[in-house]
Amino acid sequence: MRKILDSIYHASGVLAATCLVAICTIVIAQVAGRVIDRLATVLTGDQIGLVVPSAAEFSGFFLAGASFLALAYTMRHGGHIRVSLLVQTISGEPRRLIELWCLAFGAATVAFFAWHAILLVLDSYEFEEVSYGIIAVPLWIPQSAMALGLVVLAIALFDDLVRVATGREPSYEGKEEALLSGEDEALFAE
Repeated sequence: MRKILDSIYHASGVLAATCLVAICTIVIAQVAGRVIDRLATVLTGDQIGLVVPSAAEFSGFFLAGASFLALAYTMRHGGHIRVSLLVQTISGEPRRLIELWCLAFGAATVAFFAWHAILLVLDSYEFEEVSYGIIAVPLWIPQSAMALGLVVLAIALFDDLVRVATGREPSYEGKEEALLSGEDEALFAE
């Protein structure tokens, strides 16, 4: 089961990275089109009119996808900002109880948002909602990335909740310090 969950978190991180590559590709294509247009204007006096239709809209969709799909992967690697002033000063059973409460609250909250994100995707699909850009994109497609990212984050939070409830450390424990101290090679060797 551990291998399956870790592969889900990793796949979500890979999808987030793919969204970032898509944003870079769109921006490069848009810039290249403008450069070619400018050269054509200088050489011939006329623009060719090379543009990436709905570039800003697609970039926004991919940015939302990257942001939500990266949530679980980032949490598992200790990359989220956590206010741990209280937890750092406590050890033993009281610390475990605080971690349990935080993970339970976080898991319940994210599961609630994931459920409603799924309902939003289903509504957009049912009512055939599309974006307002030059290219009309069915909204359920970019919304699916948000819903998927929230579902995977909810799974990751419940996973850590079970880990802490069974006496083990959460997946992110100690990884924040490694990130801050620059020892991140060990984090990515897993």
